[in-house]
Amino acid sequence: MGVEMREGYEGTGPGAITPDGCAVELYARLSVGEEPDVIAGAVPSGAHILELGSGAGRVTRPLLARGFRVTAVDESAEMLAKVAELDGGVRTVRSPIEKLDLEERFGVVMLASFLVHNGDVAVRRGLLRTCRNHVTDDGCVLIQREGADYHTNLPRERVDPGGYTIRIVSADPVGDGVNEVRAEYVFPDAVWTQTFRARPLTTAQFEEALAEAGLKVDTYLTDDGTWVRAVPV
Repeated sequence: MGVEMREGYEGTGPGAITPDGCAVELYARLSVGEEPDVIAGAVPSGAHILELGSGAGRVTRPLLARGFRVTAVDESAEMLAKVAELDGGVRTVRSPIEKLDLEERFGVVMLASFLVHNGDVAVRRGLLRTCRNHVTDDGCVLIQREGADYHTNLPRERVDPGGYTIRIVSADPVGDGVNEVRAEYVFPDAVWTQTFRARPLTTAQFEEALAEAGLKVDTYLTDDGTWVRAVPV
């Protein structure tokens, strides 16, 4: 039985594909960049991190290696099976992020992978509501944003040190300020594609979305503003 894809989302290539077009085997192969260093520099050492949208554990693994505790949330059982294989005693929870209700709070909540740019405003509100509902009053929410030229510097490609090429091929308007983005991941032995919908957000629009959820920017953690530490209002 095939997976029912979300409207505007598609994925191709070997292995299982999640409803938002992510290929599980691809995400298990992707290298980690600066994310663990940014995160480790922004939160207390050894913190318990609620990682929303963990995927196959690309960022989870180095966080565990740095001594953090992680509760990893994803809607894909196949993705979480990869996470469960990691050393370090990670806890996994299968749930759509916007419907999560763990009835507990964490000192650090993380929403990475540009998820805050979800094209569906109702889903974005649900994502940020989950962040607010699960962070302690003195805790923080780490959010990864798209770069300023993410939708305009196209087509573009980057050769990863891991030996594969990532191409962002196009970002075509589909209405209501949303673009349909197509990405390609070319490995020596396989090619994957992903099509997804994303909503560009100015800094003002981003901060307005946070305020609606009861959050505010504490600091922009990177010079390009793509990583943010937010706190409850």
